[in-house]
Amino acid sequence: MAKITEGAKAPAWEMESAGGWVRSADYAGKTYVLYFYPKDDTPGCTNENKDFTALAGEFTKAGVALVGASKDSLKAHAKFTDKYGLTVPLGSDPEAKTIEAFESWVQKSLYGREYMGIDRSTFLIRDGVIRKIWRKVKVAGHAQAVLDAAKAL
Repeated sequence: MAKITEGAKAPAWEMESAGGWVRSADYAGKTYVLYFYPKDDTPGCTNENKDFTALAGEFTKAGVALVGASKDSLKAHAKFTDKYGLTVPLGSDPEAKTIEAFESWVQKSLYGREYMGIDRSTFLIRDGVIRKIWRKVKVAGHAQAVLDAAKAL
């Protein structure tokens, strides 16, 4: 498997969302943001998704599509989007196939306990090539930083 780096070809992916399947092929020749977050309805993930939703119109104006993803089920995503009025399509990746393809399934540590989990990470992709990567994302200001980077492409 090719290493996920800026300038590398993005892996092909597909996930089910509330609106049907979303796949990398849907964005061929386009610019999009794919972001991974650990868990629906947790504080950081809620704020991240609310921030992307708040800026969704600006991303659209810039010609950039948004897709969020986690291992949560479609049912959990539906509850999450309804609760907070989220508008960004959320892919359900219960087996972490897409998450692993983007090297965002990583070993984590909490209170000395090691476990596997999702690295909060974001990928800006244009014409099938990864243009920018954010790893270990801090939520505050992140959606705006991604928008600024997308506009600068």
